[in-house]
Amino acid sequence: MGERKNVAVGIVGCGFYAQNHLHAWSDLRPEGALLSAVCDRDPARAKAAGSQFGVPWFTDMAKMLDEVRIELVDIATRMDTHQALAAIAAERGIGAIVQKPLAPSWEECVAIVDTARRHKAWLAIHENFRFATSMRQVKKVLDQGTIGRPTWARLSWRTGFDVYRGQPYLAEEDRLVIQDVGIHVLDLARYFLGEVDHLSCETQKRNPKIKAEDTATIMMRHASGAVSVVEATYAARRGDDPFPETLLEIEGDGGSIIVTRGEKMTVTTHGLSFEEAIGGPLLAWTSRPWHVSQEAVLHTSRHMFERFRDGLAADTSGEDNLKTYALVEAAYESARSHRSVKPATWT
Repeated sequence: MGERKNVAVGIVGCGFYAQNHLHAWSDLRPEGALLSAVCDRDPARAKAAGSQFGVPWFTDMAKMLDEVRIELVDIATRMDTHQALAAIAAERGIGAIVQKPLAPSWEECVAIVDTARRHKAWLAIHENFRFATSMRQVKKVLDQGTIGRPTWARLSWRTGFDVYRGQPYLAEEDRLVIQDVGIHVLDLARYFLGEVDHLSCETQKRNPKIKAEDTATIMMRHASGAVSVVEATYAARRGDDPFPETLLEIEGDGGSIIVTRGEKMTVTTHGLSFEEAIGGPLLAWTSRPWHVSQEAVLHTSRHMFERFRDGLAADTSGEDNLKTYALVEAAYESARSHRSVKPATWT
């Protein structure tokens, strides 16, 4: 068996959430993912990241790719920059991981995927909720057939945490909770229950100080016949705020799975129940409550690295993520039109 190939990785974007990407890639160095350069349009942020992780820093992605040998670039910037940056990578034949949401519109998302396909460039989307330790454990139980065929589910991401403090631009977005965090929960619904035939959505703006919707309730009929309810809000008012955990109930024809606050899973099958803690470890660079999301970044990056190294598509490839983004678009259209909507398809 040959020696495993190392992969030179570059990161574009060194801001608030990208710090988790930087730490994740640093942790993966012993496995062969070699963080080799960083880039941010803000020189101070780029320099700070370069100094902290001991790599060259740049303020221009094209210059970084021209001067440093990079095989896989992690684009952890705001979505309005993704199309241009992903094209720079694709045109050079460099693999790219693009932070979710892929782009502000369906048309731009399709263009990003089309460009990568045209240049035969590897493309994946950093959709990390499905890589969380707890969600992987839920999927394992489902795949084992422990609760039989899933028939109904509720997936809930509800918080009153001040997300605008760390990401103030969110208050000015034209589309907010569905596109920012609802997309994660919609992807989980696909991950657990399969593709969606049609959906209905109601949105609310409960915080008068923001521009777009901060609450969404979405009901979906899956091709399997299962029905799911997806909830997402930044305007919850509760004393036991589970931020940033996803709570869920999945019922099958042979039992159920319930995940409650604190990442505790209760599985009922054949009339018997058992409970277990399914959260991940507190890594050296993580802190509560963010560790739930932070360790998911590490698992996502590891999956991307291994699939890229082995010449395989990521589970959240560009093509796959379009199916999730189609649910986002359908949800907004349903909320606008007050009718059930079938998600768009792409080939």
